[in-house]
Amino acid sequence: MSLQEPPKKYQHFMQQFPKLGDAWEAIHEAGAVGPLDEKTQRLVKLAVAIGALREGAVHASARKAVALGITEAEMMQVVALSAGTLGMPSTVAAFTWVQDVTEKEARRS
Repeated sequence: MSLQEPPKKYQHFMQQFPKLGDAWEAIHEAGAVGPLDEKTQRLVKLAVAIGALREGAVHASARKAVALGITEAEMMQVVALSAGTLGMPSTVAAFTWVQDVTEKEARRS
């Protein structure tokens, strides 16, 4: 499965501020250096997005996870693991954000 394009608003922002886009890419590349494989990195980034309660970041992480072949079940375990720290309302919100992506992907298949 290929990685779908970022949202149009994100693309427009990056066109408007290309130096910020370059800096963002450099941060991404620097953070990826280390012993964690790509799948583990993506699941960690999903967990961080969930913990920060950043809906857009959860959507993006879930889209990228799907593109890497990470299953809905694997993402949902990350959601479930967040419950003890975030509580139920925030966990249910994260659950719906991941489902936004997985349901859309299921309709595309």
